Amino acid sequence: MPAYNEEENIKNVVEQWSRKVDELVGTGVDAWLAIANDGSKDATYATLQELKKEYPRLIPLDKPNSGHGATVMYLYNYAINHGADYIFQTDSDGQTNPDEFDCFWAERAKWDLQIGSRKGRQDGFSRVVVTKVLKCVVRLTFGVSVPDANTPFRLMNVKTIGPVLELIPNDFFLSNVALSAIAVKKGLKNRWMPITFKPRQGGVNSINLRRIIKIGRKALFDFIKINRSLGM
Repeated sequence: MPAYNEEENIKNVVEQWSRKVDELVGTGVDAWLAIANDGSKDATYATLQELKKEYPRLIPLDKPNSGHGATVMYLYNYAINHGADYIFQTDSDGQTNPDEFDCFWAERAKWDLQIGSRKGRQDGFSRVVVTKVLKCVVRLTFGVSVPDANTPFRLMNVKTIGPVLELIPNDFFLSNVALSAIAVKKGLKNRWMPITFKPRQGGVNSINLRRIIKIGRKALFDFIKINRSLGM
């Protein structure tokens, strides 16, 4: 999980997902919960350090602010460098449901990449618009249709997804969207599963019309550059 200014949410999120980690450990899986504090200006990292005393499988990481996409890449590289076979990524704002992870995990051997598809979203009109804009940009630049490219609820097989991650710059703005698009274009075994997506449990939604336009413009040029590098 990436985390930025999530002091209002982080305790509940760690409690909820640590229970899922413990369930996996109980079945013999060597599972961990790594959360990277992306240069928060609040008490997010201090809270994570305190929670570590209660949750020994929590790994609090601290890094300078670089944005969501770069922080996700930082975490993916961290997991791969520490021998992960599978990586699950979600966000730290409390919008996803840990219980919906189980059906992803049960099918992990069949798929390279499993992503949640947000149905009946409750996170605001502006974020729905962002998703639709990105879907159009992905189709325009990569020539593929991706149901929900930027969902922060995804389980990845490192063996097959690792080479895809190598194609994405570590500081890339929309790394999860690029990952989804490349995986579809390369014909990997992907599936989208319906998930619940709740309202933010605390904090402020920073998306507005101005940011939507900026995101769409930047994504267009960034994706064109990556698509050319694929040589497909």
